[in-house]
Amino acid sequence: MIYPFFKKTTLIATSALLAAALHAQETADTRPNIILFMVDDMGWQDTSLPFGTEKTPLNERYHTPNMERLASQGRMFTQAYACAVSSPTRVSLMTGMNAARHRVTNWTLEKNKSTDRKSDVLKFPEWNVNGICEVPDVPYTYEVTSLPQILKNSGYHTIHCGKAHWGAIDTPGENPHHFGFEVNIAGHAGGGLASYLGEQNFGNRTDGKPSSLQAIPGLKDYWGKDIFATEALTLEAIKALDKARKLRQPFYLYMSHYAIHIPVDKDKRFFQKYRDAGLSEKEAGYASLIEGMDKSLGDLMDWLEKNKMDKNTVVIFMSDNGGLSSEPEWRDTPLHVHNAPLNSGKGSAYEGGIREPMIVKWPGKVKPGTRCNDYLIIEDFFPTILDMAQVEERKTKQPIDGVSFMPMLEGGSYEYNKRSLYWNFPNLWGNEGPGIGPTCTVRSGDWKLVYYYETGKKELFNITNDIGEKKDVSIQNANIVNDLSRDLGEYLRSVEAQRPSFKTTGKVCPWPDEV
Repeated sequence: MIYPFFKKTTLIATSALLAAALHAQETADTRPNIILFMVDDMGWQDTSLPFGTEKTPLNERYHTPNMERLASQGRMFTQAYACAVSSPTRVSLMTGMNAARHRVTNWTLEKNKSTDRKSDVLKFPEWNVNGICEVPDVPYTYEVTSLPQILKNSGYHTIHCGKAHWGAIDTPGENPHHFGFEVNIAGHAGGGLASYLGEQNFGNRTDGKPSSLQAIPGLKDYWGKDIFATEALTLEAIKALDKARKLRQPFYLYMSHYAIHIPVDKDKRFFQKYRDAGLSEKEAGYASLIEGMDKSLGDLMDWLEKNKMDKNTVVIFMSDNGGLSSEPEWRDTPLHVHNAPLNSGKGSAYEGGIREPMIVKWPGKVKPGTRCNDYLIIEDFFPTILDMAQVEERKTKQPIDGVSFMPMLEGGSYEYNKRSLYWNFPNLWGNEGPGIGPTCTVRSGDWKLVYYYETGKKELFNITNDIGEKKDVSIQNANIVNDLSRDLGEYLRSVEAQRPSFKTTGKVCPWPDEV
């Protein structure tokens, strides 16, 4: 027999549970999910989607149907800028700071070791070779409050998949978990990869130890199998999204591919079609890397649609620096043409090194199939993503240089092109090429000034009229050179930027407005 007392209390308990469930549904976090799809070393022209005013031979060569699909559903940004190499870009994204301020101005890897190429003329500054971290008193780092940490604190489920490259080995910054990522798939201190091939364990030995500092960690379920790293990372990201879907909280997925960084391993799924089209083995391999990356984008978009989450998910596509164009041992055509019409490539202050393919899809906010020709820079992602996530509490240890580009997303009028953008690279990257060297740069409106620390040389380009930076017009426009030199010099001093010094005299190189 069930006594009336138990009937009454059971009914009350059941009613309370139902009320709680209804309240949970009513108060569920409806803020948008956010996927930031970051590609490594992808140039502005490594796509069938033209970011310029007309389709080029490179756009005809590559096949990226899912980038085209994303652009048809979102907004293309034709003047999106990053830094010339990986770590500075990724640190600016994570912190909202300009690289001149955070001083992670070259790529990081080993603790307390600089990656600068040697110079007979210049001594390079003691930059933050250990990257960033969220704890104090770590030498050669900048202490920060990171973007994923703020998102996590505000209720987002945070997932990292792929390349990290924010901090050196054996420092807190090497592990994405230390920056507020609840899930870390294959992220570590390395900025490249030893192998894309599952048959080669992605660069790991059979005893589980890495064969190099660039071996991809984790992914052991795929070791010894015929699978490409890009595909393995995508499968793991989708597993993480399947779990995230059940958590009743918005998610932030930082899908940070190792592709299309060298080595140029062949993605067998796409390689032969490019060989059949007449490309050399190396160029076909490179094209297969690009299309494999594009398939990953499509797989994530398919997952969103299948799970009816596409209407409340922001998808952002970006690259960390320009396409590699200075590796003669694997490029089969003359150097520095792989980003044409942009000049040069990765490591360069020219447009080929810093201008990136960028797309944003945000249903209900961003008008599909549109383009924005105003410029922005990578540190702007930090405040913009926090605006997307409606995060009000964003107290940080570091100052924020980035400016939210939400008005550009919504198509409203905003005079972004009246502000200046700044770069400082007081370092020497690994390869040679046009615009590669210790430089600082300013973009203001149509004009761009590049200053070379070693020689004091200044170049001025009208980017609107001369996107390929073929004509230095500094002599004809002395007043503009002086104005931009003053603008750049004052900014660099204001953020306590670093500069090289001359080995023979020990004196620091002059600021651009001192020459």
